[in-house]
Amino acid sequence: MQQHISALNAGDSKRLSDTLHFPHFRLSGNAMSIWKNPEHYLRDFHARAGEDWCYSAFSDIQVLQSSENKVHLDVEILRYRADNTLITRFRSLWVIVEINEVWAAKFRSSFASK
Repeated sequence: MQQHISALNAGDSKRLSDTLHFPHFRLSGNAMSIWKNPEHYLRDFHARAGEDWCYSAFSDIQVLQSSENKVHLDVEILRYRADNTLITRFRSLWVIVEINEVWAAKFRSSFASK
């Protein structure tokens, strides 16, 4: 998760895609987004986060369940402007799985507005 947020904040598409398995799924409200490959993932994030977004942080990460090859995480995500004022905060369920000896996020369900 730390690698994910670091890559996101750095705008490093390659490092960010290394923290996700593709296809990657995101359920927000009742709308499902699916990225079949990493090409548009970072661009799509910027469109969702808005022009004011500068960086994000995790304020809380709790392990809900885990097994040998899967972990469910309850995460609180904070999005900030450049002046460090908060844009939004929301909870999200992340599913991290091991595929071909690589641990990465496969799915998440969020209460984000976008």
